[in-house]
Amino acid sequence: MRLRPISPELVVEELCERVVAAPREGWLRVAVDGPPAARPGALADALVEPVRARGRAVVRVSARDFLRPASLRYEFGRHDPDVYYDHWLDTGGLVREVLAPLGPGGTGKMLPSLWDSARDRATRAPYRDVPPGGVLLLDGALLLGRGLPFDLAVHLHLSAGALARRTPDGERWTLPAYARYEEQVRPLRTADIAIKVDAPDHPALVVDPG
Repeated sequence: MRLRPISPELVVEELCERVVAAPREGWLRVAVDGPPAARPGALADALVEPVRARGRAVVRVSARDFLRPASLRYEFGRHDPDVYYDHWLDTGGLVREVLAPLGPGGTGKMLPSLWDSARDRATRAPYRDVPPGGVLLLDGALLLGRGLPFDLAVHLHLSAGALARRTPDGERWTLPAYARYEEQVRPLRTADIAIKVDAPDHPALVVDPG
């Protein structure tokens, strides 16, 4: 694997330049993928204002707002890593309400959230109209390899050791799901841009996954 060390500030700058260089005739659907310990939401948040400052409308969405109801997520127990991997995310709802409306032939009318998993009920969020040229910044875990229609996929990568160290005890049951993700999806190769974040203050762009 070949890496290029880069500062966190330059990560944001380089990703922002990549995003705003995209054609403005349609929408750009950007996924920031990574386990919670890699903080993909923080990177997606950091991109919002720089992208807006360069003249692109931005809509910010989190995959955690498109989880299935608890009755489906916990049907086979609360700590099943295979169910976590395969069935927690409502991929149909995410495509229907977000990705398809912002894709080719879409209307631009999308729903920023669908399900409040903490309260286990619909969010009742209003629909939003995103103008052509707008950018979707979607963060989440285990997003790649599902056939979700992203235009740009960024993966934040943690080694197995770093992931284990930075995952809270109460969430360590999810670690086999991430091991399966590495084996089956190989996100370092699948993503358009991969960034190693074992040391959060000293990230590195993956130039060649090897």
